[in-house]
Amino acid sequence: MTITVNGLEELKKLSGTDLGTSDWIEITQSRINTFADATDDHQWIHVDPQRATEGPFGTPIAHGYLTLSLFIPLFTGLLDVQGVATKVNYGLNKVRFPSPVKVGSRIRLVGKLAEVEEVPGGVQITVDGTIEIEGATKPAAVLTSLSRFYG
Repeated sequence: MTITVNGLEELKKLSGTDLGTSDWIEITQSRINTFADATDDHQWIHVDPQRATEGPFGTPIAHGYLTLSLFIPLFTGLLDVQGVATKVNYGLNKVRFPSPVKVGSRIRLVGKLAEVEEVPGGVQITVDGTIEIEGATKPAAVLTSLSRFYG
């Protein structure tokens, strides 16, 4: 369920709030191939299904940065900030990829709005996120994301 806030003042009140769990996104071979084309990263463990069956994971896996890039659509399923002029990805404090995401897997985000702090003209939020793999014991990614919202 998406939490919707209107404006910076409402956003500030959410500091420390668990945002819940996003919907699942399936990681298809087509999505992996499209990402490989966009980034020129055509390593065989991602894009060669036949060879990947003989590799360390037994099947193609998603690029770590593909998994990371899906943080944004997963996050927007958790928190919708309206009534602001600009939304900017500010960066990442920490990212780890504990487990590979095999083709055909589904991932989702569990998020917490750890902090909301004022910056000139707006606020910066810190989100602690875990990207889970359906049925797996270890997550695909654990990260701390920074975003800025300007009034």
